[in-house]
Amino acid sequence: MNILDQIVTDKRKEVDLRRSLIPTSQLEQSVLFERDTVSLTERLQNSASGIIAEHKRRSPSKSVINQTLSVSDVAQGYESAGVCGMSVLTDGKYFGGSLDDLLLAKASCNLPLLRKEFIIHPYQIVEAKAYGADVILLIASILSKVEIKSFSELAKSLNLEILLEIHNEEELHKSVMPSLDMIGVNNRNLKTFEVSLETSKHLSTLIPDDFIKISESGISNVEAIKELQPYGYQGFLIGENFMKTDNAGESAKAFIKNLA
Repeated sequence: MNILDQIVTDKRKEVDLRRSLIPTSQLEQSVLFERDTVSLTERLQNSASGIIAEHKRRSPSKSVINQTLSVSDVAQGYESAGVCGMSVLTDGKYFGGSLDDLLLAKASCNLPLLRKEFIIHPYQIVEAKAYGADVILLIASILSKVEIKSFSELAKSLNLEILLEIHNEEELHKSVMPSLDMIGVNNRNLKTFEVSLETSKHLSTLIPDDFIKISESGISNVEAIKELQPYGYQGFLIGENFMKTDNAGESAKAFIKNLA
């Protein structure tokens, strides 16, 4: 069993527990459920940098990245740096995140927020809306075509945008459908954890132009973005690069300045 299989197995148990504690009807009554969402696609279409900056405490591949920075400080720092959106890890066991991180980020900035999570049940999509997310992540490698369709259509009905993550051609072909907004290419091989920008380059020509293309993982310098922009990428998800510093916001600001 690889790490992704293990995460999904644990996630099913976690979601079953959460559903037994907080019913969907209760989530739908939350204060944030009726709010207008903020569009990440619009921000990316009108941005020169396309940076989506992440709040990430740790990961299975890198263990601890940064346990000390507060979500509020990071969110405010990212917003003043001029990023397009913020990705918030909400998985606890493997990434040290929580839904409370999403709430804190929503209270601290006006950026579009992506709930970075292993979504395997419709409950998590309703949960995302209730806790302040504007965008959800769907990972093609852990979902069937039927699930991608029903999950993305549910998200759309809640005015959430959808970022679908792929790793290869097979995942792309099974996943392309009108209910998606963005297609993200993860440059990290989830079996070996090796990272290569060639993955984004190769898949770029196969992604229909109806979707905003986002490159994820392994983008640690300005050169990587300049290398990928000619391939039609408008969004770049950057996590560890900013979070491994003492001030993620200042790090993002300097990065964007160098990109100009």
